[in-house]
Amino acid sequence: MRKEENMRRILIILFVALFIAVHLLAQDQSPAKVDQAAIVVSVQKAAVRAVNFRQGDIAGLTQVRADFTDEGWKDFMKHMEGFLDQKGAPTFTSSFVPSKDAVVVGQEYGVVHLRIPGTLKQSQNQSSTTYRAALEVYAGGKPMKIQRLEQITCAGGSTACQ
Repeated sequence: MRKEENMRRILIILFVALFIAVHLLAQDQSPAKVDQAAIVVSVQKAAVRAVNFRQGDIAGLTQVRADFTDEGWKDFMKHMEGFLDQKGAPTFTSSFVPSKDAVVVGQEYGVVHLRIPGTLKQSQNQSSTTYRAALEVYAGGKPMKIQRLEQITCAGGSTACQ
């Protein structure tokens, strides 16, 4: 009888330990998924803010500077060369509207690569052009900052903007 009681206790202890281990493992995985989802949302919002600005509004363009690494901002502003006035204000208006949530294209060495499909409208004075486009975003670090932001335009049946 004593042997059976000991065996029963051992089985109960093993069951409880297994239950606790499964519960702890489930908790470890959920925050990672929640964290990644929060990162994707945060980076998408920052990238969309960066490409939405008005002609002549330097403050509107530079207010997103804090969302970039130093190198990321330099690279972003390099793409703006020729499209800024002598004070650094944009000479055109840019508006990007996502058509879907960002897609994680890859993740390596703490840098997440996102693609955000949508529509890009650029206008200057009376002229305006609308493109099917996507934002290619690379972000990393703590806090998460944009390291590179590229605008891609797609023609015809190109799938790069999906």
